[in-house]
Amino acid sequence: MAPLKRRVDELKEELEREGYRDIFLWTDRGGVYYPTHCHQYEEVRIILEGEMMLINSKGQKFYLKAGDRLKVPAGEMHEAYILTDCTYLSGSKY
Repeated sequence: MAPLKRRVDELKEELEREGYRDIFLWTDRGGVYYPTHCHQYEEVRIILEGEMMLINSKGQKFYLKAGDRLKVPAGEMHEAYILTDCTYLSGSKY
């Protein structure tokens, strides 16, 4: 099994044990922007490749790169900038 595939499978299992659901692997091109929004559930991102910046409603900026993990609480307004081509895992906790 390829190292990235094995790592993704291990991370998915870890997230499932933590109670996350709807876990998926996502890839964005550098330059993509997600305008301010929120979710009714806790959301987690684990960056596998590339970089993104997430800004929450308090103005806190989180620069994320490969190996970083960030939880966004349910109902927290946030926006995201994909700084370079980026692959990450996303999961939801209801």
